[in-house]
Amino acid sequence: EEAGTAVLEEAVRRNPALSESYRPAGLPRPNGTVLEAQGRVCTGPEQTRPLGEEQAMRVLDTILRSATGELKDEPVSSAQLGAFFAGMTIRANCFPEATQWSEGERRAMSLFWPRLVHVLPPEVKFIADPEGTIMGANGLTGPRYIGQGTAEMRLVGALREVLAGGHLGYEEIQCVLKDVLPFGSMGASSPSVSEALLAAFLIGQRMNRETDRELKGYCLAFDDELGPPPIADVNSLTHYGEPYDGNTRFFRSTLFVAAVRACYGEACLLHGVEWMPPKGGITEGQMLKFMGANTHLSPTQAKTLLEDKDTGFAYLNLQEACPPLYSIIGLREHIKKRPPLATSEKVQQFVRARGRESMVAGFYHVGYEDPLLMLMRRRTVHAGLVVKGEEGALSLTTKERSAHASKGIPVNHCSGFRTPSSANFSETDGTNMKPS
Repeated sequence: EEAGTAVLEEAVRRNPALSESYRPAGLPRPNGTVLEAQGRVCTGPEQTRPLGEEQAMRVLDTILRSATGELKDEPVSSAQLGAFFAGMTIRANCFPEATQWSEGERRAMSLFWPRLVHVLPPEVKFIADPEGTIMGANGLTGPRYIGQGTAEMRLVGALREVLAGGHLGYEEIQCVLKDVLPFGSMGASSPSVSEALLAAFLIGQRMNRETDRELKGYCLAFDDELGPPPIADVNSLTHYGEPYDGNTRFFRSTLFVAAVRACYGEACLLHGVEWMPPKGGITEGQMLKFMGANTHLSPTQAKTLLEDKDTGFAYLNLQEACPPLYSIIGLREHIKKRPPLATSEKVQQFVRARGRESMVAGFYHVGYEDPLLMLMRRRTVHAGLVVKGEEGALSLTTKERSAHASKGIPVNHCSGFRTPSSANFSETDGTNMKPS
């Protein structure tokens, strides 16, 4: 009986229908009250929804009680503080009038800030009022704040630009990421920068809508550090870039498509994680693990599988493929919204091929199709394709489009490029919008 119970418990734990069971053990959970508010205020210039006075009061009261040590069971994390106040600052500095602070937010902040300023750490006070122009009195910390240590000082300098609504060059992005990652308890060492500062930086870049240069920086940051990828001796290789945080409502078919194509001699490489916020949905890693597959291969082992004529298919977990990026899964849960990495990680190239290479990636929100194609061209692949899928996945839907389904281009829209074999891969950024 005990053996049967153990088998049942293991089956439930590994059931992809229960995605939360794949959440890494030991990650501290964010405070729910503040996380809900982050979902409203830490988003784009048109999508942000200002808080009403009652919710703003409740959020700031929660932050105050956490800072004074009253919330032992569900404290507000440093990352949440960084993300929330970064969102408020960017809205105050550069968002259009409709998504700036509401009157209720102003009243709540005027009531709570005089008390918060005495209990919040200096880096959070800097994020909340970097130039001393938002909060009024007691606003001297922000203009004087420089951080501690070389890495943090560089991050603070970049963050000043981000909090003002500005943008960075790709070299600056690369330097910041290499300074701060791996991060925290899941990294190789203790954090070199404050959790609040890094959270503010990641969510701030997303709120400002990343430029092509910035996305390029996120995409290429660790290429040199990881070294040259293994080169598989195959005639063709397709890289599939599904959203790492999975699906919660729609069928995810890429795993099966890739497996079938591999049976016909077209090598296919998938990559991702078992569980990723903010969606925390079903992933290829979960499905493969449920079927008993080894989901923790090294890139070299993946190369071997791709070359095997009886297999021709491999899956790489970010934990093995790029440990520095894997180290911030916990931080990503606490910032609530997707960081710029959610776009760039879909076009990773952990294994190369001697033959032709193709790359496919999914998206949902309008404005990310061209940057994704640009990043693919920077990867020097022979063909690239982006698909607007349900929840940003690659799966094409057979459902009739609802009149209220999505704004802009419809679901199932595809665009891409195919590079002639004689083309020079050193061309400038850009995309060829001919269908593939």
